[in-house]
Amino acid sequence: MIDKKWIGHELPPSVLPIERTRLQFFAKAIGETDPIYTDAAAARDAGYADLPAPPTFLFAAELDSGASDRLLADLQIPLAKLLHGEQSFSYHRAACVGDTVTVRSTITDIYDKKNGALEFVVKTSRATNQRDELVAELRAVIVCRH
Repeated sequence: MIDKKWIGHELPPSVLPIERTRLQFFAKAIGETDPIYTDAAAARDAGYADLPAPPTFLFAAELDSGASDRLLADLQIPLAKLLHGEQSFSYHRAACVGDTVTVRSTITDIYDKKNGALEFVVKTSRATNQRDELVAELRAVIVCRH
């Protein structure tokens, strides 16, 4: 069983520079066809300072920094038992090329279902830009199946 002592645990901050080539690659990888994600002129015409990050891009911050891997190790969740249960985003402003986003996450709940056969870890995150403005709030639920 995942120890509930982890509720309230804060992960180390993850810093994600928003870079043009990476955004364009990500947009292509997810099949995004809206030119605001690949063409700077189209993005500016749409009112953005530069290419905006596609909606799910901020999920990459903790993957890049290794914070997600460390969390799974700390919680003793083997990859073979891991399921991505849920992900939600609430956006407050765009993150664009040239911005640096910092994601700070906290484990807000741990619970189980089916007499412990499934354990759930709820992680809430706040993403801020280099001006300390709130960019997005994220919520993820990871599932450990036994």
